[in-house]
Amino acid sequence: MRRWPGGVLLTAGVVIVGAVRWAWQRSRRLGASAPVAGTLAQAKELLAELVDQQWKDEARLRSLDDPDPIPVRWRTPDAAELMDHAVNIDPSAAPPSGPAGGAARLWWAASSAEIGALADRFRRTRRRRLVILGGPGTGKTTLAVQLLLHLLATRTADEPVPVLLLVAGWDTQRHPRLQDWIADRLTGDYPALRSPELGAEVAPALAGRGHILPVLDGLDELPPPAQTAVINALNRSLGGDDQLILTSRTTEFTAAISAAGDLITSAAVLEPLPLTPAAAADHLTRCLPPSPGPAWQQTLTALRATPLADQTPPGQEAVHRPAAALAELTATPLGLWLVRTVYTAPGADPTPLTDPDRFPTSATLQAHLLDQLIPALIDARPPSTNSAEPFRPRRRRHPAQVRHWLGYLAHHLTTQPATGGQGTRDLAWWRLAATTHTFTPTTRLTFASITTLTTGLAVGLATGLTFGLETGLAFGLVVGLAFGLVVGLATGLTTRSWAQDPPGYADLHIRRRSAALVRSLATRLPLGLAVAFAVAFAVGFAGQFAVGLVFGFPDDMARLAPEFPDGLRVGLEFELLIGVAVGLGVGLPLALALGIMAWAATPAPTHHATTPMSSWRTDRRLNLLRFSTTTLALALTITITLGLVTGLSDGLRYGLEFGPAVGLAFGLTVGLAFGKHRAWWAYLFATWKLARAGHLPHRVMPFLDDCHRLGLLRTVGPYYQFRHAELHDHLAATHPPTHNTGRRHRRPT
Repeated sequence: MRRWPGGVLLTAGVVIVGAVRWAWQRSRRLGASAPVAGTLAQAKELLAELVDQQWKDEARLRSLDDPDPIPVRWRTPDAAELMDHAVNIDPSAAPPSGPAGGAARLWWAASSAEIGALADRFRRTRRRRLVILGGPGTGKTTLAVQLLLHLLATRTADEPVPVLLLVAGWDTQRHPRLQDWIADRLTGDYPALRSPELGAEVAPALAGRGHILPVLDGLDELPPPAQTAVINALNRSLGGDDQLILTSRTTEFTAAISAAGDLITSAAVLEPLPLTPAAAADHLTRCLPPSPGPAWQQTLTALRATPLADQTPPGQEAVHRPAAALAELTATPLGLWLVRTVYTAPGADPTPLTDPDRFPTSATLQAHLLDQLIPALIDARPPSTNSAEPFRPRRRRHPAQVRHWLGYLAHHLTTQPATGGQGTRDLAWWRLAATTHTFTPTTRLTFASITTLTTGLAVGLATGLTFGLETGLAFGLVVGLAFGLVVGLATGLTTRSWAQDPPGYADLHIRRRSAALVRSLATRLPLGLAVAFAVAFAVGFAGQFAVGLVFGFPDDMARLAPEFPDGLRVGLEFELLIGVAVGLGVGLPLALALGIMAWAATPAPTHHATTPMSSWRTDRRLNLLRFSTTTLALALTITITLGLVTGLSDGLRYGLEFGPAVGLAFGLTVGLAFGKHRAWWAYLFATWKLARAGHLPHRVMPFLDDCHRLGLLRTVGPYYQFRHAELHDHLAATHPPTHNTGRRHRRPT
C-alpha cells in the first residue's frame, strides 16, 4: 500500500494557506492605491456633509443662534508683533509707493452677528489664514464654529472643507507635519472615509493635497513648550496655498510666538472688543418675554446707564457705576450667557445682579452664576425620550449629584500629568482606566483568579453533563481548572494593556450592507477551506504516525501478520476522515468569524462623524461581537467535529452539550486577552470602581450624554469638554479633594 508522506501533505496545506493569504494581502495593497480625481471629489462632498451636520447639531446644543449670535465685535490688534506683514496677508494693503509693506497696516473690523461679511473678508486674503485671539470667555471657539458653518454653507467645489480639530491632540513628535496628523484624525473622527468605496488612502490624499481647511481650536490648552512646537510645526507644514484658522488666548499665543521667534506666516489676527452695556442689555432684552416685568426693566435700565470701568471719569465710579459688576461681567459672551441662562427663567428675580453689596466685583458675581448654572439648566430642561428634542436629557438628574460628579471629573482632569505640564481639558472615556490607575497588581490577580474559577467550573460542569456526572465531572474539573488557569493568566497578564487601547469600530446594521456581508464571508471562505485542508492532513498524519509507533509500520506488520494491512488501511482511512472532520470543524467556523468581524469593521460611506457616545457604542459593539463570534465559532467547531467523528446523532448531542461551554470559555479568552481594542472592558472596570467609591454614577456615558444635552458639556470629535473653561476651573477648584483613605465616599443627597 502506497502512502503519501505526512510531511509532504502538511507542507502542501501550509503552502495553500500562505498563497491565499498572500493573494488577499496583495489585493488589499492594490486597492489602497492613490484615489482618482472622481473619488477624491466624492470624498470631499461626503466629508463636507458630515462636518456640516456635526457642527449644526453642536451649534444647536450650544444655543449659538438663540435668538441670534451674541454681537461680539472683532478687529485686528494694535500690537504689530502679533501679526505678519500686511502685504503678506493682503497685497492690497501695501502703500502706493515705497517698499512693499513698508508702513502698511491691515485693519479688519468684524462682528459675530455678521459672519457672512467676515467670511468674505477671509476669502479675499492672500492665503486664507486667520488667528482668533482673546481672553477667557470672549467667544473665540464660537466665532470659529460660526465661520466654519458659513464657509461650509457657501463653499464651492474647488474650496477645501473646513474641519475643526482640538490642537491639544497634536503630538508634533509623532506627526511633525500638520497634514499627517490631520489625515490620522480624519480616519478616526469620520469613519465613512475608510469605506471600501473610497479606499484607504483617501484621507491622506485630502489632507496632503490641500482639500482640508484645518480649524485648530485651543492652542492655549497645551503646555508652553508644546505651544512653541506647534507654531514651528505650522510654519514648516503650511505651503503656499494651505489655509488655516487657529484660536488661542492672547497671552499664551504671544508667549508662544516669542519663544518660537516666528509668527504664523501670512495669517491675519483678530481680537474681540468688550461688549458695551447697551449691547448686552439689548441681547438680554431679546431673550426675555416682550413684557419682562418691573424687576427686569430696572435691571436693564441700570445696566445701560453703567459705563465700563475704562469709560468712567475719575472720581465718579460710585455715582455712575451702580451695576459695575454686571456691566463688567456681561462685557464677555461667557458672562452674558451665564446671566441669560440663570436669570431669564420664568419667575427668576434679577434684582441681586445690580446689588453692589452682594456682588462687589464681577468675579464674585461670576462665581455665584457658576454655582447656580447646574440647577438652572436642569430646571429649564426636563427629561424626555423624544429623539426630536436634543436639548432634553434622558433622565432626571439631581443638581447636587451632577455637581459632585462633574466636580470630580473636573478635578481629575486638572490634576492629570500631561506632556510638558499638568492638566487637560479633554475628557476621553477610554482613558479613565489609565488615569485612575484601575488595573493595579491586586486587581489583575483578582481578575485572573475569578476567570480561572469560572472557566474551570464551566468546562468541568459541561464535561460532567456530557460524559457522565461522576467520572466526567471529576475529569472535567481537573481539565477545566488547568485550562482555566491558562485563561486566567492570559487575561490577567493583558489587562494592564487594556487601559492603553483606543476605541475600535464595528457596525452591525444589516440594512443596505447585506451584500457586503456576503462578499466578506465569500472572501474568507477559501482561507477557511485552506485551513481545513491543512488541519485535515495534519491530523491524518498524526494519526498515521501514532498507529505506526504502536502497531508498527505496514512493511513490518506485513511480515509479522499478513492479515493486518487491510485493518491498518481501514484505520488509516478512518484517521483521515477524522482529520477532514476536524479540519472542516475548525476552518469553516473560522471563516465565518473572520468574515463577520471584517464586515463589521468596514464603515459604510454614509456613517456619521464620531462623537463620544458613538465611539463608546461602537467599541462596545466590537468587543461584544468579538466575544460572541469567537464563542459561536468554537461551539460550532466542537459540535461539527464531534458530529462527524463519532456519528451524527450521538456526536451532535455531545457537541451541543459540550460545545457551548468550551466555546464560551474560549470566547472569553479571545475576547479579553486578544485584539487591538479592549477600551470598553477597561471602561467597565474603571467606572465600576469609581461608582463604588462614590465619585461617578454607575452608568457614566449616559450621564455625560445628559450633561451634553443640558449644555454643561460640549463635544469635539470623540472628546467631551466642559462648556466653558471657566466652568471647568470653577468646579475643579470647589470640588473637595479626594484622598485615598480606603473608605467609600458618600454620595451627596
